[in-house]
Amino acid sequence: MSSSTTSDVSDPGDQPKLRPWDAFRFRDYRYLWVAGFLSTMTMWMRILSTTQWIEDETGTAAALAIVGIVQLIVQVPALLYGGALSDKIDRKRLMGTANAISMAILLVLGFMDASGILNLWMVYVAIAMAAVTQMMVNPTRNALMPATLPRTHIMLGVTTDTASQSGAMIVGPLIFAYVASQFGLTTSFFVGAALALPSAFAPTLIRAAGRAEGGSDGSMIERIREGFVFVVHHPILPGLFLLDTGNTVVSFYREILPALARGLFKSDAAGTGLLGAANSVGAVTGAVGVLFFAGYRAKGMLVLYATLVYAVALFGFGSVNTLWMGMVMIAILGGADAVTVAVRQTTIQLTTPDHMRGRAFSFMILAAQTANNIGTIWVGFWAAAIGPSNTMILGGVIAVIATLIVWRVWRPIREYRYP
Repeated sequence: MSSSTTSDVSDPGDQPKLRPWDAFRFRDYRYLWVAGFLSTMTMWMRILSTTQWIEDETGTAAALAIVGIVQLIVQVPALLYGGALSDKIDRKRLMGTANAISMAILLVLGFMDASGILNLWMVYVAIAMAAVTQMMVNPTRNALMPATLPRTHIMLGVTTDTASQSGAMIVGPLIFAYVASQFGLTTSFFVGAALALPSAFAPTLIRAAGRAEGGSDGSMIERIREGFVFVVHHPILPGLFLLDTGNTVVSFYREILPALARGLFKSDAAGTGLLGAANSVGAVTGAVGVLFFAGYRAKGMLVLYATLVYAVALFGFGSVNTLWMGMVMIAILGGADAVTVAVRQTTIQLTTPDHMRGRAFSFMILAAQTANNIGTIWVGFWAAAIGPSNTMILGGVIAVIATLIVWRVWRPIREYRYP
């Protein structure tokens, strides 16, 4: 593994039990964590700032649904190319460059909005460009993690990373809610850019080798095909991806939060930020909760249980009519989702060779992001047609059915054991 290339990453030896914070003992992981934490905060500032701008300008969920179409078009090729690229070039440099581009995009949006020349098509273009850079960052950061930690700490690192990213999803929306309500959306663009600056430099401070070990030197198309064949023939990953996709397509709510806040709870940007923060609080709780199930070997069943909780919680989110109850339900959704994310990521980290890891993560993220974007389209247009409440309840019905089908027919998930 790449971790053998640095003396900073070594097994603790006689330590009988890992503590929740032990991943931070490793210098390289700390810098990777900083880059990931701040890039996630930047992503949420960008998502909420752009979607709130669209909501304020158009007042329709259909305009927000187009965000899903825009991202769907650009993210598929960006993910496939980005995953293959991260297995070929220095992952540290790729991650830093992508974060720097995200900073530049937010700066341009801020200056254009301040000048009064920003319009709808420009925002869609910016969203497309930012989506491409984010698709470069995500598989690269995940593929780089094993170089910063010993194998014994991988699941702890994944869980810590999941909880930390969820923590960033709390802080980011709260910052957005405060900045947007007190100073306006223009300032929120600039604040997002400021958060992106350290995330562009942190990866360059990692000492571990950034290039993958082993692998072929074929063309990018050949490398993408090689990664696809690996994932398709993996005994567990296709089922996990299918399970996530089936639920997300009918329920993805993050890009539609401004419309849901207005339609369900008659709230504005502050409500959008509070719902986003509550969702992330739940995600942190779910990720930390995974630590207590580290000894539970039936990790596949854990995913199925969590997915079913997610599906049932959709009914609650669509049925409540007060903002604080909506925050409770969306927190449950975030917690259940975090459990499934932690298990999927750990499975890839432990069952994928280093030279294939970037591509494996790119296909995982591709499945998730494609589902997110189709879900944005689905929720946006259905919310405009039948209302946000009925849309969430309909999603809950379909999600329960989809979960039970995968539970029944995909035997490797039910039988997956780790450790």
